[in-house]
Amino acid sequence: MSTDHNPPASGARVPWAEVHPLVREAVEGFLGGRVVEAVTQEGGFSPAAAVRLRTDGGRRAFVKAVGPEPNPDSVRIYRSELRNAAALPESVPAPKLLTAFELAGWVALVFEDVEAAHPAMPWRRDELDRVFTALKEMSAALTPSPIEARTIGEVMGDSFQGWRRLLGEDTAGLDPWALRHLPELAELESGWETAAAGDTLVHADLRADNLLLTPGRVYVVDWPWACLAAPWYDQVAMLPSVGMQGGPAPHELFDDPDPAVTAVVAAQTGYFVRNGRLPDPPGLPTLRAFQRAQGVVALEWLKRRTGWV
Repeated sequence: MSTDHNPPASGARVPWAEVHPLVREAVEGFLGGRVVEAVTQEGGFSPAAAVRLRTDGGRRAFVKAVGPEPNPDSVRIYRSELRNAAALPESVPAPKLLTAFELAGWVALVFEDVEAAHPAMPWRRDELDRVFTALKEMSAALTPSPIEARTIGEVMGDSFQGWRRLLGEDTAGLDPWALRHLPELAELESGWETAAAGDTLVHADLRADNLLLTPGRVYVVDWPWACLAAPWYDQVAMLPSVGMQGGPAPHELFDDPDPAVTAVVAAQTGYFVRNGRLPDPPGLPTLRAFQRAQGVVALEWLKRRTGWV
């Protein structure tokens, strides 16, 4: 059973039958047949449909679709994913986008169907090694970025201000070390944009639920936050989730003492710690618990990296 220490990365998925009928009709029109099988895929936080479809003619596809309820931000995020998925070059190990559209207030994306599975939880070291090898290869292939994209500062600038915001908020229950060093953490965090800058196209939201494994390939899915950053950004950003999902601690997997990395870890930790104190957003009942759990791992890593007592 999941606990707050290892909560699921899952939202309230919408069954295919509850997708707007005009959207379902448009998808069937594109696929050239009536949908006779729709299997909802677990994982991820958006309150949307995520289904593997099979038509009466045997054609298969993976479809993501979201409407304005219960979380209108999800529509904006899917619009971003539509733009990014359409622009991704073939060098990116992502399922191919077949078509996408907006209809009746919904955004729908139709991808090739991939016979694959998410990494096993808790993390197995052989699968983790495969993923990190693939990420390094992906980073090399996407440096410099083959497409135009926003910078990491433009994408995450409003989010990575957790410690600075906590300076003016109620800090009851905050970790004693963090409370003691709050001004220093806010200062360290303030340099994260410069520290994370680079010309590599990064995913910027990597976790196990955004990875699919086949016997011979690692697929990276869900690209709404794709942006330009340092080549190490994706690996560093992923490590707190690895630690909280049964994998090694971050410092065991990434030991580069670069102060730029420490500034980014500080910003991500502040994000997890502060957001984990907020109420659950509409339609995302496990998000805050997942952020709190990542914050615990990230904070321990940050303590180690700063050496502050």
